[in-house]
Amino acid sequence: MKIGFIGCGNMGGALARAASRVSYVDILLYDLSSERALELANEIDGRAVGLDECASCDVVFLGVKPHLIPGVASSIKEYISANTVIITMAAGVAISKVTNILGDKAKVIRIMPNTPVAYGKGMILYSASSAVCENDLAAFREYMKYAGRLDLIPESLIDAGSAVSGCGPAFVYMFIEALADGGVAAGLPRDRAMQYAAETVIGAATVVLESGKHPGELKDAVCSPGGSTIEGVLTLEAGSMRGVVSDAVLSSYEKTKMLGK
Repeated sequence: MKIGFIGCGNMGGALARAASRVSYVDILLYDLSSERALELANEIDGRAVGLDECASCDVVFLGVKPHLIPGVASSIKEYISANTVIITMAAGVAISKVTNILGDKAKVIRIMPNTPVAYGKGMILYSASSAVCENDLAAFREYMKYAGRLDLIPESLIDAGSAVSGCGPAFVYMFIEALADGGVAAGLPRDRAMQYAAETVIGAATVVLESGKHPGELKDAVCSPGGSTIEGVLTLEAGSMRGVVSDAVLSSYEKTKMLGK
């Protein structure tokens, strides 16, 4: 199977690295910066090629900014076949915007990955056009398995999901930094405070996923009556942490919708 990546930036490059770990896949790369495409090709044993050859692959990832999608889709239309699977990852760009250019029968999978895909711990939300069959989706899940978790979601919900999983890492990084800052203020060396904060987030997230319990229940279990943790929780509540985080997600959601217009 030949998989082409048009656009070798941070996200396109991360997904190309994940796909390259699948033994039966050949990776072809195209970028306006030929040096960037060549550098990535050398790293993952792929090939830097022209736009026409890259667009002629069995699967073509469009790793470009939202406003560039219409122009790129128009540019590759003559090179793709009826069986080509086009994968878009541009925030806010609906499948219909691509099929309006490539045709109603075009096979389009819209994905919203997040940056942890670069470490194989990503969350990839995906939706598909009506022309995409189950075999196409099964193949997609297989060559993307090294990027992280994948979840099929109605396209009507993908922007909302992206506001959580796509934008969320930035919010989590801010929390980790703040948690570490508190540790430093209490006397911890910076490197240990950062390690403790990051490992704590990993551990807490694992408990949420594996226990199936509500985060509120898990939070209560940590808060002993009259203890230290409940004092910290009350401080977070006084600072409206829940409301601010929810508002951040909603702001990201509204911006995502605007990007697709």
